[in-house]
Amino acid sequence: MFDTRELGRRPGALKRVSRSVEAPRDLGNEVIGVPAGASIELKLRLESVMDGVLVTGTGRATVTGECVRCLEPLERELDADFQEMFSYPDADARVPKTDAGDDAEDEEDTLFLEDDMFDLEPVLRDAVVLALPMQPVCQDDCPGLCSDCGVRLADDPDHHHDAVDIRWAALQGLAETTQDGEKDNMGGAEAGVDEKQEK
Repeated sequence: MFDTRELGRRPGALKRVSRSVEAPRDLGNEVIGVPAGASIELKLRLESVMDGVLVTGTGRATVTGECVRCLEPLERELDADFQEMFSYPDADARVPKTDAGDDAEDEEDTLFLEDDMFDLEPVLRDAVVLALPMQPVCQDDCPGLCSDCGVRLADDPDHHHDAVDIRWAALQGLAETTQDGEKDNMGGAEAGVDEKQEK
């Protein structure tokens, strides 16, 4: 929780905050994220406005995961920028009511100060998840894994398999049988020539 009492509800009042917080659980997606309990460095700018406090900031953390191409572990620094308005609890009383449906939707999206304090976790969670790469890779030109045997291609750049088109596999077997038969026939023919020469 962050305290805004120093701003005193004076529009234009400004406060800067730097703080290190622990990452909550499940801060990320199934491929990459911030480990639970890891340190997140926050730099915040709290600005008092007419109806609340405008919070602008950046969260920096180390994210871990695995490359989607070669499945190797990866680790990198992530900066997540965010800006959010935290309204005073009585701010909605000063706003003229319009359509009831729109008001209900706006109320759901509005974050409020409680006793001049605000909880940054939902804002930080959204910012970090949006900043994460959807397809993280260990390097931009990662070649991935061999589709035939699963070898990591970055470790063996010359790795390859002799591809056999399954449509021709039966004919290839027939060709090998024919070649073997020709060798046998050639052997017999050569033997016949030798016999004639001896006579």
